[in-house]
Order: sequence, then C-alpha cells, then structure tokens
Amino acid sequence: MRTAPEGAGSLDTPLLLPQARVLAGYLKTLSPDALASMMKLSGPLAAKTHALIAAWTDAPGQQTAALDSFIGDIYSGMQAPSLSAADRKYANGTLRILSGLYGVLRPLDGIVPYRLEMGYKLPSFTHKDMYAFWGSQVADTLSGRGIIVNLAAKEYYDVVTPFMDASRFIAPKFLTLNRKTGQPAFVTVHAKVARGAFAHWLLVNRIQGAADLPGFDEIGYRYDKKRSTPDTPVFVCKDFGGTGLSIRMQDKQGLS
Repeated sequence: MRTAPEGAGSLDTPLLLPQARVLAGYLKTLSPDALASMMKLSGPLAAKTHALIAAWTDAPGQQTAALDSFIGDIYSGMQAPSLSAADRKYANGTLRILSGLYGVLRPLDGIVPYRLEMGYKLPSFTHKDMYAFWGSQVADTLSGRGIIVNLAAKEYYDVVTPFMDASRFIAPKFLTLNRKTGQPAFVTVHAKVARGAFAHWLLVNRIQGAADLPGFDEIGYRYDKKRSTPDTPVFVCKDFGGTGLSIRMQDKQGLS
C-alpha cells in the first residue's frame, strides 16, 4: 500500500470506521509470532507487519484516498492516476472497494496502510473469522436497488453476496486465447488487470446499465456472445494488451 502523499486534501470518513478501530485494536494485541501464524508470514514479514499495525491510526493527517492507496494488478489496471477530478467524484458515488480492515470503502475515504485479508481466521477474538465479524454490515451499506458489477475476488465478495439478491450481480469473466490449444483459458494476472481496466472503463464512460457492458473493448478484450450469459458476460483477448499496467509482469520483464 502507498503512504499518504503531501497535500492529500480533505478526505471522507470510512462508513464502518468504528468497526475498523475494533479490528485494529485487536491486531495491536498480537505478537509478531501470532501474526505470522494467522497470516502465514515469514519472520521478517511478520515483524514488518507488526510495525505496520502498531503505526495504524485514524488521524486525518496521515491518510490517503482509498482509490490511491492500493498497489497490485487490479488497481494497476484501474489506472487511478489518469482519472479526472470529475471521474473521481463520480467513482465516489458508484465504486465500492471491499476491505478486510475497513469493511467497505468509497474511493475518497481516507485510510492508512494495513494488512488484513478478508479470509483470515481471528484467534482469541470475539468472532472466529472476518465473515463472522462483518456479518451483514458491509452489505447493509450498499444500495438496495440496481445491478452490481462484481469485480472482486471470491474471498471478498463472500462478505456481501449472502445478504443480497443474487439476481442483482453481474460478474464479468476475462479469458485469454491459448495459442497452443486455440481455446480461451483463465490467466490469473491477465484477469486481475482486466478487472481493474473494466472498472476504469465503467467509470470514465459513465456506464449505467447491463445492456452497455458488452461494449468493453480495452487492452485487447472483446465480448464473446456465445460464451456469455446475462449474469456472466465473457470477454476474450487474443493478444493481452495490459502488460504495461501490471506490476508483476513489468518486474518479470525487467528480470528477463
């Protein structure tokens, strides 16, 4: 995660900040060894995580907008730095980021770096795991009507879907043509970048309805009508065009 830039400006308060304080307080009681066991971390990474948790605060002066805070293939694909002020304002009303610590975040909510994935068990806590802790609280913050384009990983959307009407969700699938077999296949890093690029496309084009979703044609993807269903539109790329957006793929190229 990125730390706060200078002059971050005024940011919003996360909707479930009181609950985040409870989780942060619990994490601060854990030793590096306990964190290593819970999060499956090496000793050095556990020590680093312990220091990160100890430094966690909700003080406004140390916060970064959630949209600018995360580093990874999905967020690289989202291309947040290229969004205009109008795009960011629109995103704040339409995009929601699922978070282990904060539950749910609007793009302009102020947060500080943390490490807490949604799938973790919580030893010696009042709840056995993150799903038990959050219950329906995350889902309760979402709009009660309209479609939801689900671009989250299962570990995260499982905190929402049990409490909402399944017919509201549309979950795009992104496949890459395998040159050896000639058939589309799932490639994890490609799909992650594509999910971010899809979110970017939704935002900058102000996409409003399900009928417009097949129009996505970024980074080499095209809608595949034969493989698609109403709740799972499928997009296939022959030549993946998102390599420059992926931190991991850039690193691999640098080492080659």
